[in-house]
Amino acid sequence: MLLAPEQFFGFLAAAMLITVSPGPDNLMVLGIGISRGRKRGMVFGLGCALGCLSHTVLAAVGISALIAASPIAFTALKVGGGLYLVWLGIQALRSSGGARVADGRAADESLRKLFAKGLFANAINPKVVLFFLAFLPQFVVTAHGAVGWQTAQLGLVFTAQAAVLFGLLGYFSGAVGQWLNRRPRAGLWLDRIAGTIFVGLGVRLIVAR
Repeated sequence: MLLAPEQFFGFLAAAMLITVSPGPDNLMVLGIGISRGRKRGMVFGLGCALGCLSHTVLAAVGISALIAASPIAFTALKVGGGLYLVWLGIQALRSSGGARVADGRAADESLRKLFAKGLFANAINPKVVLFFLAFLPQFVVTAHGAVGWQTAQLGLVFTAQAAVLFGLLGYFSGAVGQWLNRRPRAGLWLDRIAGTIFVGLGVRLIVAR
C-alpha cells in the first residue's frame, strides 16, 4: 500500500522546509560548492542525503517492533517524539539567525572521498537518528496498517527530496551562498518557519488521542 496523497504531500512539504532551513549539512554543501566547485558540492550533498537511508531502516524496523510488542509503547514513542519536536522548534524559534556560509579553501579531496564523508557523517549522527524516530511516526497512520512499510516510504521520500535539494544547493552554491551571506535575516526567518512546523507537529501529537 502506498502513502495516501494527503499523507505524502503533507510530509513532503514539511520535509522540504526543514531541509532548506540553515543547518550543518546544507551549509557544508554550500561551503564546499563555493570553495571547491559545484560538482564537489553536489557529490557531498548526495552523500549526506543517502546517509538518511540507514536511519530509515532503523526507524522502520524499530517502529514496527514497537507496534508488535505494545501499542502503548508506540504511543509513548509518539508523545516523546512530540516533546522532542517541540524542543527543537523552540530552539529554532529562539535562534538569532545570522547563518553564514564558510568559503575557506580546504585541501582537495576526490569525489569518492567527499561522497563517503557526507554519507558517513550523516549515517552515524545520533541527532539524525533521534530526529527520524521523532519525525517519521508523526505521519504514520496506524489505521492504514503496514506501519513499517509506511515508515520506509516516508524515509525514502525524505531521502529523495534531500538529494534533490542538496544537489540544487551544490549546483547553485555560489549564488545561494552569496545571497544568504548578504541576507543573514533570511536564515533567521527560515529558522522561524521550521521552528513553527516542529512545534505544531509536536503539539498535535501530544494532545492527540
